[in-house]
Amino acid sequence: MQTVTLIDYGSGNLRSAQKALIAAAMGLGPSYEVSVSDDPEVIARADRLVLPGVGAFAACMRALEERSGVIEAMIEAVKGRGVPFLGVCVGMQLLADRGLEFGQTTGLGWIGGEVRLLAPTDPHCKIPHMGWNALDTMRDHALLAGLEPGAHMYFTHSYALFAKDPSSVIATTDHGGAMVAAVAKDTVAGMQFHPEKSQAAGLRLLANFLEWRP
Repeated sequence: MQTVTLIDYGSGNLRSAQKALIAAAMGLGPSYEVSVSDDPEVIARADRLVLPGVGAFAACMRALEERSGVIEAMIEAVKGRGVPFLGVCVGMQLLADRGLEFGQTTGLGWIGGEVRLLAPTDPHCKIPHMGWNALDTMRDHALLAGLEPGAHMYFTHSYALFAKDPSSVIATTDHGGAMVAAVAKDTVAGMQFHPEKSQAAGLRLLANFLEWRP
């Protein structure tokens, strides 16, 4: 039994993400137990971790830091045991070195770069960026396996990760210019879009995460 834990730090969107992961697990060989927890012991023991996120970088990082022992448990699991980790939307942004939303806030520093306000060159591209956008694959990765070229995912955000190392970017999308859509480094991955809202393509990507053996 593989345990998949969604980290609860009060950011919302947990139940829809949990339902999507359960749906993605259907038909896969191993059995998966998908739970939601803010218990450091549960997080530290998990076989896979998912960090969702809705809202502003600074508020989400502060909420995560206020959950006693949670970041330490994440580090123990991911850095100590090599547990596969997925950040979604602001959960992905928190992987960066820092965020510049409402001042400068230090992030987890697991993916080099900073989170800045989108600045599309096309005046018709509005902020916040909301809606369906096609993915442009930057390099082959197990998380993207089986997706159709130009697969569409659902985005809703005003800020984006500007990665320091281009090799950490596995997919981009276009919104008045290319922006990071998905990153991966070692056992850590992140998606700016919401796979749980992205229908069949999103479920395929979540299934890929469940089977990912980095």
